[in-house]
Amino acid sequence: MRHDDHDTLPDDERQRCEVWTRVMGYHRPVSSFNLGKRGEHAERRFFAEPAAARAVPRAA
Repeated sequence: MRHDDHDTLPDDERQRCEVWTRVMGYHRPVSSFNLGKRGEHAERRFFAEPAAARAVPRAA
């Protein structure tokens, strides 16, 4: 489906999406971070680890 096939909401009907992240074993909203922690969050790099999905051979 192409992007232009979707309806879009006017700005006054849109709702802000709150982003949460895992910090030290629990989840917190990014909006509660101080300025330094927000900068650190913005610099994070995300990656996928496809090798972890493969079966690991067992030792005999």
